[in-house]
Amino acid sequence: MAVYFAVSLAEIAGCFSFWAWLRLGKSLLWLAPGMVSLALFAYLLTLVDSSAAGRAYAAYGGVYITASLLWLWLVEGTRPDRWDLTGVTICLIGAGVILLGPRAG
Repeated sequence: MAVYFAVSLAEIAGCFSFWAWLRLGKSLLWLAPGMVSLALFAYLLTLVDSSAAGRAYAAYGGVYITASLLWLWLVEGTRPDRWDLTGVTICLIGAGVILLGPRAG
């Protein structure tokens, strides 16, 4: 889970740099650390203990959604509503099934 958390932080920070540049009028210089952060995201995702990349990415989706809502609340100052919390709960259950479900052969 620590790797997934680091992955999500790197991805969200990298994507936010592009958002800040294009949507918030920030300097083009915001893209440099954003691109480094996105490269770190890709590297960190390879550290997830999974026999299949697609399964690691799918399980990561639930963690990413959770981290995105935390970003919404802590960085952007918008508290998630009950629908956000319901959705993230469903996603985390799904990620758990994907990551921890028994595998045949």
